[in-house]
Amino acid sequence: MAKKIFISATSKDCGKTTISLSLLYHARKRYERIGFIKPIGPKPIDFLGRRIDTDPAMIAQVYGLEHLIDDMCPVVVEPGMTQEVIEGKIPVAEFGGRIMRAVERLDRECDFLIIEGAGHSGVGSVLGLSNARVAAMVGAPVMMVTSGGVGSSIDAVCMNLALYEKMGAEVRLLVANKLVPQKRDKTVHLLQLAFQDAEFEVIGGFNFQPVLAHPTLKHVAHILGIEVNGNSENLMRIVHHVQIGAAATQRVVDLLQDDTLLTVTSSRDELLVTLANLYCLPEFRPKIAGLVIPGVAPITRITQQILDKSGIPCLRTNKTTAQVFLAINEDVAKLTAEDVEKIGLIQKLARKRFDFDLIDRLFS
Repeated sequence: MAKKIFISATSKDCGKTTISLSLLYHARKRYERIGFIKPIGPKPIDFLGRRIDTDPAMIAQVYGLEHLIDDMCPVVVEPGMTQEVIEGKIPVAEFGGRIMRAVERLDRECDFLIIEGAGHSGVGSVLGLSNARVAAMVGAPVMMVTSGGVGSSIDAVCMNLALYEKMGAEVRLLVANKLVPQKRDKTVHLLQLAFQDAEFEVIGGFNFQPVLAHPTLKHVAHILGIEVNGNSENLMRIVHHVQIGAAATQRVVDLLQDDTLLTVTSSRDELLVTLANLYCLPEFRPKIAGLVIPGVAPITRITQQILDKSGIPCLRTNKTTAQVFLAINEDVAKLTAEDVEKIGLIQKLARKRFDFDLIDRLFS
């Protein structure tokens, strides 16, 4: 029988998957057989010949759990599925059975099992399977993750607790995640005071790490639905700044920061040529991550030749500059197994940020 931990959150993008990666990193040093399941997967992809959520696919690759993949995401939510459920076109009675059977098999196969919910306590309610209900159904105590903050976190925790209590799920640990480094100790202390009479512990998780929140060039290409041309070795380079090249050429160059992705319209030949040439200089290579070139106007032949010769990573799209900028900045980069730098950082920080002895004891 496995030790089970149900990881939920107070809202989206609190860092549940980062926490899951960290706990599995610690657990594999102590337990012979580790496992992971995301009962309801809202972001399906094709992986090893099956449809599965992005998170279990990534976890399977990072920790070599491909042999468990058939049980790692029993309910996959395809686009349009929720509407069909509401309209009664898809029967949902079997979904709970799928989840229970998958958890039961993993319970036999694993010594330590992470069960990761999708979002806050109510997510999945359209299927009759909210996170709170699933946690109670599978008999897994809950680790709730909230974003760094005090007032807003307390409000969100109390609201989510109500549903867990109603469903009979036990919350044993609150993790305050994405903390502002300068306020870390004070924030955790205040949350511990606020919940001093609660039946769960409060600990701090990760500090906010921009490197974990920012996308790679490959992820930007995925967001925009296009391919990257140019230096393919830079596909996994992390973009820390997105700059719109609307100013004069020299001003754009003066504003460059490290790992900048520039959005430059196809009609700005002088700026495109300048950036292509600067990319070839060692002192500018760390600053220029690549170019997104929006617009319907064609790039002139000579400019395209210079871009191709320089090897600067380019993403060509018919979207407008505003559409590109919004798409990139509104996206929260999901981890993939290819994000080796990010995953390595998470595992390194996990050793510093998580007292696994305490967590292991709380969930015994």
